[in-house]
Amino acid sequence: MSVPTITISKEKLVKLGLQYTESLHYQSTPEELIQDALRLGEGQLTDTGALAICTGEFTGRSPNDKFTVKDEITENTIHWNNFNIPIEEKYFFIVHKKMMDYLNGKKEVWVRDCYACADPRYRLNIRVVTERPSTNLFAYNMFLRPTEEELDDFKPEWHIISAPDLRLDPEECGIRQYNAVIVSFKHKTVLIAGTGYTGETKKGIFGVLNYILPQEKNVLSMHCSANVGEDGDTAIFFGLSGTGKTTLSADPNRKLIGDDEHGWANDGVFNFEGGCYAKLINLSPKNEPEIYNAIRPGAIVENVKFYEGTNQINFEDGSITENTRVSYPIEFISNAQEPSVGDIPKNLFFLTCDAYGVLPPIAKLTKEQAMYQFISGYTAKVAGTEEGVIEPKPTFSACFGAPFLPLHPGKYAEMLGRKMEKHDVNVWLVNTGWNGGPYGVGKRMKLAYTRSMITAAISGALNNAEMQKDELFDLAIPKEVPGVPSELLFPRNTWPDKNAYDEKALFLAGLFKKNFEKYASGVKEEVKAAGPKI
Repeated sequence: MSVPTITISKEKLVKLGLQYTESLHYQSTPEELIQDALRLGEGQLTDTGALAICTGEFTGRSPNDKFTVKDEITENTIHWNNFNIPIEEKYFFIVHKKMMDYLNGKKEVWVRDCYACADPRYRLNIRVVTERPSTNLFAYNMFLRPTEEELDDFKPEWHIISAPDLRLDPEECGIRQYNAVIVSFKHKTVLIAGTGYTGETKKGIFGVLNYILPQEKNVLSMHCSANVGEDGDTAIFFGLSGTGKTTLSADPNRKLIGDDEHGWANDGVFNFEGGCYAKLINLSPKNEPEIYNAIRPGAIVENVKFYEGTNQINFEDGSITENTRVSYPIEFISNAQEPSVGDIPKNLFFLTCDAYGVLPPIAKLTKEQAMYQFISGYTAKVAGTEEGVIEPKPTFSACFGAPFLPLHPGKYAEMLGRKMEKHDVNVWLVNTGWNGGPYGVGKRMKLAYTRSMITAAISGALNNAEMQKDELFDLAIPKEVPGVPSELLFPRNTWPDKNAYDEKALFLAGLFKKNFEKYASGVKEEVKAAGPKI
């Protein structure tokens, strides 16, 4: 059984198992999509002209409801686990038909042709079919946009089909509940049903690229941001949500390559996307001017609250979700790199938000330590960001992006290790979290200090800095960093109760050790030995 595909005729009609609809919108402009969204009551305009929407029940990804079709292509290549959940091909066909029948019953459907990967050698053409104009606008913002000439003979390699308001029957469809994201590498299709969270759209393709590029193109796919300096030096920032990946890469003194997804080829790095998807909680124009100024006509803000009686965003209000977001084309950033490519990186930064207040604000890593930290992918969620979390919650996500990795984490780590060694890259561990005590006692590291540390590392100011070893984690910590009080560089010194620090540090070191056990059989002895010295 084959899946129907859509072709756009000269009259721009769609044939994807879809009947001719009363009003089919192909390649609508952002202005048209915003007007359609307002007409259908999907949202309202903010005081700066951005479209504000609510994504409904789902204000974030639903990893337990993302499935990959297990077939002759994926059976022995996917690393099946809690994130890569198998589903039989027959259920893909069932869900696909239900989505087509559902969309055939809609008066309007929106279709967009776009692509991923700024390096043309790795370009992936995508056709997006959406129930909502706001989802189509998200695709316009987040994927790369073909020229009119390129659209004339555009041939999609992958399809994304989105029907947020369709509720599926779990038993009939072989899924957990009424929503699902189903990826088929055989049919090159991502089905998104029952969830209005727009991030599922971009992360679906990110997972696809994480499968294709390392295996077929010898390109390391990475969950990271990247920027470049005036002399062409590229820096990469790895980190989970909330660690500052987007914020720190949006540096007014450097050009932004991209804020979330990149590939590292033999001769440089390139952005997968055409836009940014930044967190808004506690956003301020002083600390994050580039993101703040990008909230303008064409941008989409999600799940925000307004000051009462106005359409002005209250960035501190997380009553709907802490995961408030804004999506916008990358050119909304005043210093975006065009095209979104860069040379081989000279510096890698592993960002962690350590809510225990144990890890140093910055430390230089050996190659083996970098491999250990990359495979660990540590950060800590804090109280208030999730229901029921009343104290810091440790999170280990392999390669700083485990939910998006179809292959075994060791594959990505091995590729990174080879590249670090070949190009003699500097690797830094940067803690954007707490200092002087854990969350609730200490204070979060000032963004200005973190920026100063990263600037010092990129400029080479720390290359010959005098270092002091942390005995437990065996990390090399610079004794001085320009623009940063020296006492903040050594966490133990900032805690009033040194015994309390030692206890918490030993606790965190134990968490690292326990988490790494699951990968121990697949890594070299020198990497295993690069962890905490318990």
